Amino acid sequence: MFIKEALQGLGILIGYLVSVVGSLLLVRRFVGIPSEVTRKTLHMTIAFSVFVWLYAFRTWYVSAISAAALTALLYPLLSLAERLPIYRRFLAERRGGEVKKSMVSAFSMMVVLIAVYWGYFGEGSKYVIVAAIMAWGFGDAAAALVGMNYGRHFVKNRFVEGKKTLEGAASMYAMSVLAIFLTTFLYTKKPWFVCLILALLTAPYSALVELFTKRGMDTITVPLAVATAVSVFTMILDRLGM
Repeated sequence: MFIKEALQGLGILIGYLVSVVGSLLLVRRFVGIPSEVTRKTLHMTIAFSVFVWLYAFRTWYVSAISAAALTALLYPLLSLAERLPIYRRFLAERRGGEVKKSMVSAFSMMVVLIAVYWGYFGEGSKYVIVAAIMAWGFGDAAAALVGMNYGRHFVKNRFVEGKKTLEGAASMYAMSVLAIFLTTFLYTKKPWFVCLILALLTAPYSALVELFTKRGMDTITVPLAVATAVSVFTMILDRLGM
């Protein structure tokens, strides 16, 4: 039963990933898509895989173990794929091994979120996982694209790595607010204004953690920070009767 559930879930996930990447390859063959857009499309593909992890598996531990197993396989497989010219042309990595490290980090973080917010806290806390991943997915993509194309005010601080901008940070905050609001509104029975309050209180953690995280580790730090903030502020609002 365990193996059957794992294989079915992983089959759906792999089918999803192959269809998206295949479509992107086809589009890039005929249309000139900027490398950054390609990277962020893959980034969003990983983010949306959260719905496969949460709904293609019936039990949290099969989902978590499957994610851990896939994580263990990804690194050597992508290391081999890096030798192929089509891999380098398609991804145009900023630094060597960027994609494999990002994917391994993302799925490792998924294992932790699934174990804690589905396994420990129960099915009713799945929305925390979705909120955290969507805030990271949409927020980080917006921060990169807006910051790169429209950023004019650079953040100069010894704790900030690279050329990050206020415009990028503001975009991350705005998209995080939207992602957290929509997730909590759709998943919980809370009134819309409570969901908005929760989003406004939580989103700053997403933007600040992304701003100060180094070496591309925001794939881990942002979702974990958002999940923690959503949990804590939900508890506070519940205590206040909201």
